Amino acid sequence: AEPALTVRREEGGIRNIILSNPRRRNALSLAMLQALRGDLLHDVQSQELRVIVISAAGPVFCSGHDLKELSSEEDVKHRSQVFEMCAEVMTLIQKLPVPVIAKVNGLATAAGCQLVASCDIAVASEKSQFATPGVNIGLFCSTPAVALGRSLPRKVALEMLFTGEPLSAQEALMHGLVSKVVPEDKLEEETMRISRKICESSKSVVALGKATFYRQMAQDLDSAYRLTTQVMVDNLTLRDGQEGIEAFIQKRKPVWSH
Repeated sequence: AEPALTVRREEGGIRNIILSNPRRRNALSLAMLQALRGDLLHDVQSQELRVIVISAAGPVFCSGHDLKELSSEEDVKHRSQVFEMCAEVMTLIQKLPVPVIAKVNGLATAAGCQLVASCDIAVASEKSQFATPGVNIGLFCSTPAVALGRSLPRKVALEMLFTGEPLSAQEALMHGLVSKVVPEDKLEEETMRISRKICESSKSVVALGKATFYRQMAQDLDSAYRLTTQVMVDNLTLRDGQEGIEAFIQKRKPVWSH
């Protein structure tokens, strides 16, 4: 039997999904994408689940699509399936009710770079690098460009896309592709610190906030304020919305019902 492509672990509200096919540089083959999708969706409405962390085994976080699957041996239908499943997983990350954190220790290229850009938060070790080198092999990174163009300044994204040259971890931080860069030996600690902080909040409030953030980002200013004004009114009607305010006024710790 094939070894599992991903490993899923749950602990204290935190789900760790580990891409664990280092031999193939954690390539996003159709099977890998399906495994990742299954791990993301698994019991996602559960009361306990608060945050999802995606990390990887080996020196490469994720090398992007498995090029063997895109070669001329495979039929067009299969190739379409790969890209459709990839788009589904990338958009799914933003639709999940809990924050998703990429924990990057190594190289993230092409669709692997897209995966990092698609996560809500990304923590990277100093040795990590990010690239969209598809142009060099005659397959422009057009789908990764969707996520890249939405999280990086246009000219930075286009330089990456046109040259295929990697960004260092520090450059990725400077341009907003990742949220934090830490030494490799602090990566686990920092990712857990952020995860635990998220776990202290109300699941229902965070879910509302995440969904609204992505909705308003796609709107013009007036529409965004109309939407979020209504959402804040709705947020106050949530049990945890009232509990949080009462706890603050009474100078006590809130007790969330989630």
